[in-house]
Amino acid sequence: MPFKVLIANRGEIALRAIRACKELNISTVSVYSEGDKDLKHLKFSDETVCIGPASPLESYLNTPAILSAAELTQVDAIYPGYGFLAEDYSFAEMCEKSGFKFIGPSSETIKNMGDKITAKTLAEESGIQIVPGYKNDIPKDPEKFKNIAKEIGYPIMIKATAGGGGRGMRVVESEDELISSAEITMQEAKNAFGNEKIYLEKFIPNPRHIEIQVIGDGKGHAIHLGTRDCSMQRRHQKIIEEAPAKNIDQDALEKTYEASINLCKKLKYEGAGTIEFLYENGEFYFIEMNTRIQVEHPVTEMITGFDIVKAQLRIALEMDIKLDQDSINFFGHAIECRINAEDPKTFQPSPGKITKMHIPGGFGIRYDSHIYGGYVVPPYYDSLLAKIITLANSRNSTIKRMISALDEFFIEGIKTNHSLHQEILHDKTFIDNKHTINYLENEFLKNDG
Repeated sequence: MPFKVLIANRGEIALRAIRACKELNISTVSVYSEGDKDLKHLKFSDETVCIGPASPLESYLNTPAILSAAELTQVDAIYPGYGFLAEDYSFAEMCEKSGFKFIGPSSETIKNMGDKITAKTLAEESGIQIVPGYKNDIPKDPEKFKNIAKEIGYPIMIKATAGGGGRGMRVVESEDELISSAEITMQEAKNAFGNEKIYLEKFIPNPRHIEIQVIGDGKGHAIHLGTRDCSMQRRHQKIIEEAPAKNIDQDALEKTYEASINLCKKLKYEGAGTIEFLYENGEFYFIEMNTRIQVEHPVTEMITGFDIVKAQLRIALEMDIKLDQDSINFFGHAIECRINAEDPKTFQPSPGKITKMHIPGGFGIRYDSHIYGGYVVPPYYDSLLAKIITLANSRNSTIKRMISALDEFFIEGIKTNHSLHQEILHDKTFIDNKHTINYLENEFLKNDG
């Protein structure tokens, strides 16, 4: 009897999951909101269930509605994708208690790695280097608090333990700003995450953002699929990603690979995960672990030929899969450009009807998207429209291939950040691979406008 999986997401990742399920002969159920009745993947799903109004809180974040749909359609498992409930440990726990396999790590693992302080402790115990800081409870006495910050050394970063997606963090340059910055961050964290707890880290001023893709079988075995460089970002949101990361100290990388696998073994990690680092002056510093698939997973798939979504399904449903590090072969270089429905200058969202479009094609070009001519982009969700990915045998060749793909691609009817990508791909600092996480915001965009 074939498995049946409910896809608790929307857009391109939902379509990506359906494609993987079809290849594995898994039946699919897709849930959708009233604002998403025209999504492409619904036409390819075996069954569909409307779970509520357009508001995410009443649909894609509505655990009872999703579990009711799962019960109604008698599925075996639930695939969360990324965003929404993908890293909500209580959702994973509810799936488990309701008799549905959550396709991802255990609720306990999600909870532990979702708390920044617990995650840093587990990472450090596994041999991963962490950013110097203070992770105990912040003392109420202002003078003691100031002494802790002084010991770490300014500038420091105040972070919410439950933060994520670039929210709940603030840089403090001097003691004068410390108390007020902490109070503001705590209030923001309480409002955004329902948890006001904060911690302190040494601020690494000009690093690159490097991540390692890992896959675990849930039984204590794990492999890595190499690195990604996600340094081209704005307000901690990634714009362009590539694999593998270039110009990395190989000794430091091998130690970090080993420590990352140790962490996965310690956690008995199940499925796909990403361990994220700041990298500066030949040193890796642990940021966090994302216990889900990443938006940028295609660049890793392109350089390895390893289907990460199919691996997630195989592991969760106990289908045959062999995780063998020696069988992972790396080829060439891949780059992904995220095409968003937003003004390329102001970054304001641009929902509306796509009147005309053309997608790129050709050798070494991959296009992941749920949009089509006539599709109305709703205003309720993330602005991601499409991901264009190119692969070639060198980074320079991959950039040239991406420039060609972007020249061929167009969308009419709404604004997109398409032209921003074209500008970045011709930028000398990017071409020379000398950009850091601060480059786009602090230099490129300022010089541009």
